[in-house]
Amino acid sequence: MTLGHGDGGTRGAGYNADCIFCRIAAGELPADVVASDERFVAFSDVHPVAPVHVLIVPRAHVVSLDETDGLPDDTRAAMLPFVAAVARKTGVARSGYRVIANTGPDSGQEVMHLHWHLLGGRRLGGMA
Repeated sequence: MTLGHGDGGTRGAGYNADCIFCRIAAGELPADVVASDERFVAFSDVHPVAPVHVLIVPRAHVVSLDETDGLPDDTRAAMLPFVAAVARKTGVARSGYRVIANTGPDSGQEVMHLHWHLLGGRRLGGMA
């Protein structure tokens, strides 16, 4: 796994032109890319709620965790290791961080493309 910068974007299988996260992953829209590889892109949230607030998205368009069974096994297996690698790269792994995946409207999911919020850089308050 490489955690380089840059868009590395391509329009691969599962691309949805109407999805802002697909367009960021393809390099069509600007973003402060923190890390990327062939399966995932991590970029700074434009409305951060913590000193470190990174969004991590699969390059393939998947609406939510409920649809991950449609992803290849190797992509599903790489999800959490990529998230942990981003935490190390952003410097929050040692002090602690929170990972949130909202699924569906009741959770507050605003962009219908699977994504994780990685939050850290300060002591975080209670859950919901």
